[in-house]
Amino acid sequence: MKENTGERRRAVIDDIVMKHAMGTETLGTAIRRLRLEVTGLDQDTFAVMCNMSTKALYQIEKDKGNPTLSTLESILRKFGLRLGLTMAATTLYAPSFGQQAPASNGPARGVNPKRQSAARFSSVATARAAAKAKSDGKGRPNE
Repeated sequence: MKENTGERRRAVIDDIVMKHAMGTETLGTAIRRLRLEVTGLDQDTFAVMCNMSTKALYQIEKDKGNPTLSTLESILRKFGLRLGLTMAATTLYAPSFGQQAPASNGPARGVNPKRQSAARFSSVATARAAAKAKSDGKGRPNE
């Protein structure tokens, strides 16, 4: 196993922080990588170090559960990190500001293709009313 010098630890931490900021790594996977690549500790030992249960640490690393901010702060403090606000990473599928989103060839969301459009429905209703006016109300035409 390679010796984990302070310089190498700082490079690993910087890599993890950068990947998390870019959105390619979740907070849970970032914490798991910090635990494994920086400290080399197993979950049980690291959980004791952070004053939490192994199950809670497992859930954080799997992006499950609902940890408090103070719990996350206490984990990140071990690596000289803090929680904070960052700019959201741009996603590959979002159009940039100057471009229009591509129009879909399918029906718009919420459109039921089996339903008649309002214009068509009103023309059908008008035709029925005209036919009814020509009949005597019992389906027979007026003479």
